[in-house]
Amino acid sequence: MANTPLNIALVGNPNSGKSSLFNCLTGLNQKVGNFPGVTVDKKTGFANLDGGQTINIIDLPGTYSLYPKRLDEWVSYRVLLEQDSDVKADAYVIVIDASNLKRNLLFCTQIIDLKKPVVIALTMADLAKKKGITINIAELERELGVAVVAVNPRKEKGLKELKRAIEDTVSGKYKVPVRDFINNRALAPEAIAGLKGMLPGTSDYSALHLLINHEGFEFDTATQDRIENIEKANAFNPTKTQATEILERYGRIKHIMQVSVHEPDPLEQTLFTDKLDNVLLHRRWGYLILLGVLFLLFQSVFLLAQYPMDWIDAGFSTLSAWVSSVLPEAWWSDLLVNGLLAGIGGIVVFVPQIMILFGLISLLEDTGYMARISFLTDRLMRSVGLNGKSVMPLISGFACAVPAIMSARSIENRKERLLTILITPLMSCSARLPVYAVLIGLVIPNNHLLGVISIQGLVMMGLYLLGLVVALIVSYIAKWFIHIKEKSFFILELPIYRAPRWSNVLHTMGSKARIFVTDAGKIIMIISLVLWFLSSFGPGKRMEDVEARYAQAKVENLKPAAQLETEYSTAKLENSYAGILGKSIEPAIRPLGYDWKIGISLITSFAAREVFVGTMATLYSVGEDDKEATLLRDKMRAAVRPDGTPVFTLATGLSLMIFYVFAMQCMSTLAITKRETRSWKWPAIQLAYMTALAYGMSWIAYQLFV
Repeated sequence: MANTPLNIALVGNPNSGKSSLFNCLTGLNQKVGNFPGVTVDKKTGFANLDGGQTINIIDLPGTYSLYPKRLDEWVSYRVLLEQDSDVKADAYVIVIDASNLKRNLLFCTQIIDLKKPVVIALTMADLAKKKGITINIAELERELGVAVVAVNPRKEKGLKELKRAIEDTVSGKYKVPVRDFINNRALAPEAIAGLKGMLPGTSDYSALHLLINHEGFEFDTATQDRIENIEKANAFNPTKTQATEILERYGRIKHIMQVSVHEPDPLEQTLFTDKLDNVLLHRRWGYLILLGVLFLLFQSVFLLAQYPMDWIDAGFSTLSAWVSSVLPEAWWSDLLVNGLLAGIGGIVVFVPQIMILFGLISLLEDTGYMARISFLTDRLMRSVGLNGKSVMPLISGFACAVPAIMSARSIENRKERLLTILITPLMSCSARLPVYAVLIGLVIPNNHLLGVISIQGLVMMGLYLLGLVVALIVSYIAKWFIHIKEKSFFILELPIYRAPRWSNVLHTMGSKARIFVTDAGKIIMIISLVLWFLSSFGPGKRMEDVEARYAQAKVENLKPAAQLETEYSTAKLENSYAGILGKSIEPAIRPLGYDWKIGISLITSFAAREVFVGTMATLYSVGEDDKEATLLRDKMRAAVRPDGTPVFTLATGLSLMIFYVFAMQCMSTLAITKRETRSWKWPAIQLAYMTALAYGMSWIAYQLFV
């Protein structure tokens, strides 16, 4: 037995502590994919029981009952009804919020009546205690007929007891309750008997659900017709049956609450959460506080990351200078210094900002404030065709548009989901952060208002808000062109305020930094090396002419050696493959204030926006005009046009920043939009409107500040 892993499914209501328990049980032994056939996140991991038995843990999407409404709820429903051929569970751990026991017991008792091996993990007992709720676990076990274990994933308490209960349940020491929680057979006796005769071994409650939702399962046509005939022959009414069942369950749950739970008078106390919500969700002050939180977020990204970024930048500059001094002049040493080291430096220098941004976002999620942002913005969202649930994908878009678009699956209304998908890429994702950082540092003075407020931080916040505001405008316009009529509901459960789990925050910061360095870094490194080649070599005739002119100039000795070297490097770069490509698109981007080097960066960053920085680092290293300038920012600041004017003026810098706010320069985002919408129509619309928006807004910005 110990050699065969067991499949254990985690189920429960949203915000019941299921994800915390999953992370606690599996640690780092987890992976994320998709459930077969559907675009819904599938988190799996493994752990070991005390006896050495390995268990595969599957974290099923949260749901409130066995009557699914959303795509992710259908995933859990199919697994529980054994209608998913790819996901089979040997036992289920039902995660229940002790502070909301009555509501959680509805879903719990439904699963028990499916006659599944079940263990109940009782979470948030500390919150229940604060509310004055006392639960008699032994009595609750007797009433439900299954193992009940109190756990605290945040403090890693109760895990041994939970694993022991899982082992005992799978081995049969805990028997599946023989009696149903309610008399399910009485809800539709003839119809249930008919279906059980057709599918022997089916429990009464499973038969009831097959009658109600058989169209959503992959039965063959003959089976579907037979079930339909059973419904008609017995005048089966799904709506009436469901309503009767829910009422009967809550009647029995009320009895359980009376015998196993002591609750105080709800008017006896007002929790800290309620008092805090009176301030943070205030109809006026709540919005000012929200703006203040966002202001502090972006100020912190600049202020806290400034010193480590400078240290990393200076360290790589020193390393590059030392390596260049000790190695002989050769193509491979140039590749190492100006290709490899320049590319790595362009990646690592932005790790502090990315870690700080994601750490602060993790704090907002962990404390419970992120859900309040959804609540506060629901009215605004509805005015532009969205609803409050759209806020979470939009906020997630500040990290990465790919998982953000996937998270829009939780929006039931198809029109609101499509609008959310279309505008999410306008949120400034983490890939844009390195671009903003280098450009802001280049053209915005590092001054402070009142000695504290960073002007660079204000510009950074302005770029993020610009993307958000324009996204809402686009949604408002687009809602008139998408003709899908569905009723929209916004039901949101506000989690309690909690102290942040610093270990979780640090883990998030580390994992996001690792993902950036490994995933984005691979692309940046490959493109940096390819760019080094394209920037160092060109068509034979052109490069021969450059070499000949340089040799002739050296013989004539009419110019200083340093000036001659600079002109030679510039000529080589302009006649390289990269230079030819950049020169060919320069006429199209010149109205925006861009030169051919920026044009090359725009092309390469279609693979990933952050590649812009690596591209500039490579181009300005290969064609370096100022040998004294070692930092990329200094090299870009020293860059001049043929007429001697600076390349990166305030107008050019702002134009370029705004271009990156709006441009759809992410192939992965287009691919995920196609997958989520199951059509190339919507990715094409995204690419077209965002490109037009980027070009038009950049042109306006350049004309205003030139």
